[in-house]
Amino acid sequence: MKVLLTGAFGNVGYSVLEKLTERGYKTTVFDLKNKNNVYRAKKNKNKIKIIWGDLRNKNEVQKAVKDNDVIIHTAAIIPPLADQKPAIASEVNIGGTVNIVSAAEKQKKSPKIIFTSSIAIYGDRRKNPLINTSDFPEPNFDDNYAKQKLECEKVIKNSCLDWAIFRLSYIVDPTNIKMNAIMFEMPLDTCIEICHTKDAGTALVNALTESKVWGNVMHIAGGKECRILYKDYLENMMAIYGLGRDFLTENMFSTDSFHCGFMVTEKSKKLLNYQNHTLDNFFEEVENNLKYRKMIIKFFKPFIKLYLINQSPYYYA
Repeated sequence: MKVLLTGAFGNVGYSVLEKLTERGYKTTVFDLKNKNNVYRAKKNKNKIKIIWGDLRNKNEVQKAVKDNDVIIHTAAIIPPLADQKPAIASEVNIGGTVNIVSAAEKQKKSPKIIFTSSIAIYGDRRKNPLINTSDFPEPNFDDNYAKQKLECEKVIKNSCLDWAIFRLSYIVDPTNIKMNAIMFEMPLDTCIEICHTKDAGTALVNALTESKVWGNVMHIAGGKECRILYKDYLENMMAIYGLGRDFLTENMFSTDSFHCGFMVTEKSKKLLNYQNHTLDNFFEEVENNLKYRKMIIKFFKPFIKLYLINQSPYYYA
């Protein structure tokens, strides 16, 4: 089976790539050529075919799509950049998906497509945190990224391709923890259900050989053992980093609409057998990865705290 993977060097994309190469799929990757992506590509250069390009370029996309059996489309501009540059994000996220679908439909034998959507399409779910795939999407009025993902879903559903749409939960990578301004946009009383990036990668690759995924929308999330309140999640993370559980205060966080919740995943769990990491596993991995940096963090603790406080747009307001 020949597989095209877009966004192969991003968070979820890289986990998919690792699983594809592990299982010996003939893999072509399509991504932007930049320093980070070139570095990651070097580790896999003998196992994959690399096509550098831009989703907005129809000719480059057509070249990448040609002669593949399945497209796994994970590439996207995500927040906070999607919020900062909504026009460019729309060109890449929606326009790029249109280009992929159009190129696929022109093939003699059209490839199937697996698309990664987002829990963001459901909007704020603090009052009703349990989310079913049958729930009506209601993106927050100011969430351009969610609206773009929803539009991409429509493009794919209206195509002549065999498709599967996976709406991803809060994807976490214990080796790549980012603490920046966007973390303060989620209200502390939000329910979240994490999903380890490796589990997300497993789900997408397992879908390649599961006939029952086609024509379906499914949730990809960690399961009941990965559910937690955002406030408790952050307190655990701050404790692991040695910054103190009570460091982050309510006045640092937004109280406006955001997204996330608990996702019903019985169907995807049964078909794709991917929920291999719990929340506790994730916390343990984060702590193990920090093992040799604890002393440095302890030394710079006051500066780290000041940095995080200054990242919050709400603290001084």
